[in-house]
This record gives sequence, structure tokens and C-alpha cells, in this order.
Amino acid sequence: MIILIAAVAENFALGKNNDLLWHLPNDFKRFKEITSGHYIIMGRKTFESFPKPLPNRTHIIISRQKEYKKEGCIVVENLQKAIGACPKDENIFVIGGGEIYSQSIQLADQLDITRVHHSFDADVYFPEINMNIWELTSEKFNPKDEKHHFDYTFQTYTRKK
Repeated sequence: MIILIAAVAENFALGKNNDLLWHLPNDFKRFKEITSGHYIIMGRKTFESFPKPLPNRTHIIISRQKEYKKEGCIVVENLQKAIGACPKDENIFVIGGGEIYSQSIQLADQLDITRVHHSFDADVYFPEINMNIWELTSEKFNPKDEKHHFDYTFQTYTRKK
């Protein structure tokens, strides 16, 4: 199963200047719980936004740079090769950035979205979720608090049959 996982603002903003626009500790915790032990596919810029590779995950990095290499990671030149590098019975998580989300949403079986209830100025956006294709199957609202400056909702969408 191919699953896109992202924190997305009301206006579909994802980030700016290769950085996140908000800090939601519970979203990071959820991301870690969902993706640990699995393959994660990302673009090179997304990978380089991390201080180090994420523990307990197999990293597949998509890069057009032919000589790009990162120790302990699989580097490929396109989405099809990234998916092909994963075991067939494995849940595969696409974790960004915007261009990789746009390419992979047509192939995805599920979307795990943290909807941040605010709009932001951004330079990277998540593709719009077409409700003719996707069905919202679960959601849990979380109010802002001292550690979370915005209200947010954990949402799961599944592809309609």
C-alpha cells in the first residue's frame, strides 16, 4: 500500500525555504509511530531538511543528481524506481516534498494528513484532495495548547473503490 503522509495547512501549504511552517510535537510523534519500521520515499530536498536520517526506517531518496549518494540510503532517479525498490507487501510512506506528493497522489491508496487549521505563505504545497477520488474515513480534532500554536486534525483518507 502506498500512503502519503503530510502536515498540510488549510491552503495546502507545506513549507517555505525548505523548512516547516509550524511546530506540532504531537504530529511528529504520530509521524514516528506510523512510519517506524517502514520504507519512506522522499525528494532530496526533503531528506536534506533533516538533521540526520530518521531512525528505524529505510530511506529512499529521489534525486536528479546522478552522483548523489547518502550512506545507508537508497538513491534513485524517479518515483517508479523508488516504489520498485520497496518490498511488494510493504506499506510505503511518501513523505515529501511537494513535487513528490504531486507525482505520487495518483498512485496512493491512503492519505494520512495532519490538517493544520491555519493558512500560510509558502513555496511548497500539497496537491488538492479531490473528494470524488478520496473518502475521509477518520479524523480526530486537536485544539491548540501551550505546545501547539494551531488547532489541527489528524485525518485519514482512503481511495474510493
